Amino acid sequence: MAKFMEEEIEPGLRVQYKLDKILGSATSKFQNVDLVDLTCFGRTLVIDGLIQSCRCDEFVYHECLVHPAMLLHSAPKSVYIGGGGEGSTAREVLRHNSVERCVMVDIDEDVVRFCRENLSENRAAFEDKRLELVIDCAKSWLERTSERFDVIIMDLDDPLEGGPCYQLYTTEFYTFLKTKLNPGGVIVTQSGQSGIKQHHLVFSPIHNTLKSVFPTTVAYNQAVYSFLDEWGWNLALTAGGAPLPASLSSEEVDALISERIEGELQFLDGVSWPGLWALSKKHRKTLAAETVVMSTSGNVHRFMNKSTVETVAEKQHS
Repeated sequence: MAKFMEEEIEPGLRVQYKLDKILGSATSKFQNVDLVDLTCFGRTLVIDGLIQSCRCDEFVYHECLVHPAMLLHSAPKSVYIGGGGEGSTAREVLRHNSVERCVMVDIDEDVVRFCRENLSENRAAFEDKRLELVIDCAKSWLERTSERFDVIIMDLDDPLEGGPCYQLYTTEFYTFLKTKLNPGGVIVTQSGQSGIKQHHLVFSPIHNTLKSVFPTTVAYNQAVYSFLDEWGWNLALTAGGAPLPASLSSEEVDALISERIEGELQFLDGVSWPGLWALSKKHRKTLAAETVVMSTSGNVHRFMNKSTVETVAEKQHS
């Protein structure tokens, strides 16, 4: 009998995926983690019942997360990654020939172990001497170091109520991150669902929260097939008056990619670049009207929909 994994995309909408194999499943100190092979998407990382990354299209998410921020910096040498335990974000960062040091701090050793053992596409990144892998809280490690970075990439879990990361989407945390940047530094954070229906949940509040701290913030999104929605990111530039990414021509983007990135990207190039910044009228109206600034001290938070917290293995035996 075929086995299926079920994911709740939003209240009232559930999707089933045929399971080929469960590679690893565990309850860590922080979350429930599964590594599975799905018939439709291939190797897939699932955290707290939500698909985080699929082999068939993870390059769309990770190229969009990493390369705009890296290319908007003149010559990034030092990069900090908060989260990113599967290694794909580090893989894309390390493709930049200017990078001398990349620190990746992820709180969940189980996620890192599963991915190192099973995601062959990231093996070279984990073995790269420029990468320093730390198992720790992303915020705590930064608080203890005097180091500053050219680019900070927050590849955290979604802001879920009761989850481990929602306090790292706040004005207090972004104000702190600003102090950890070198002059001209760039910050980018994953920002959750950003389709027509769901972009108001966290995508817009994250943008407005960043805007309360940084002189220039840019929201952007792209459809990610395995997420069954558009996905959003927000980047912040520390230099006031910095040129907006949409101002770069296709020729300029292709030239930057050719000069600075090793190997061929699968998704992003000069033609696809403008599409990232071309938000719909509805999106732009939502961003313009947003008033929420997420704050730990003010106890103001916004959350994405939270799915079940059973592991896939537990579901199969229930």
